[in-house]
Amino acid sequence: MTRANTFLTATLMSLSLTLTGCGSMMQSAPDTAYQVEASVLQKSSEAFVSQRLYQQHQEWRGTPYVWGGMSKRGVDCSGFVHLTLEQQFATRIPRTTAQQSQTGFAIPSADLRAGDLVFFKTGSKARHVGIYIEDGQFLHASSSRGVMISRLDNVYWKEHYWHARRLHP
Repeated sequence: MTRANTFLTATLMSLSLTLTGCGSMMQSAPDTAYQVEASVLQKSSEAFVSQRLYQQHQEWRGTPYVWGGMSKRGVDCSGFVHLTLEQQFATRIPRTTAQQSQTGFAIPSADLRAGDLVFFKTGSKARHVGIYIEDGQFLHASSSRGVMISRLDNVYWKEHYWHARRLHP
């Protein structure tokens, strides 16, 4: 392999890892969960968190889904979750769905509260993530309809629900 081909291959592999987002294939998970530092999210009431999530929805509503996107021109589900938590709650989490699904700690769906992450298996290896708001609703970037609010009891989401994670105790 020539030096140019080696460089091109390495560059393409690095780019593909960087862009991995909602449709990401699950990679082997580390033994320990990703940790999140104390933030506004941890110190806020559920009502405040819900209010901020609705505000984020108003600002981003209808933004189209773009795989690997991180702006209002287009965003994917994990990018939207990453940006929302950073912008609204000064909380930094990993960028990809695979990494986000290892962040914080698992909780039962019956214990969901505003700000918890909800995960779905949307294909044999594809995953999707959103942020729980309240009353069975979650905020996410849909691949078909862009940034929106959906219900967990919707037939599609109920069938594909995987698990939920809380970022802080």
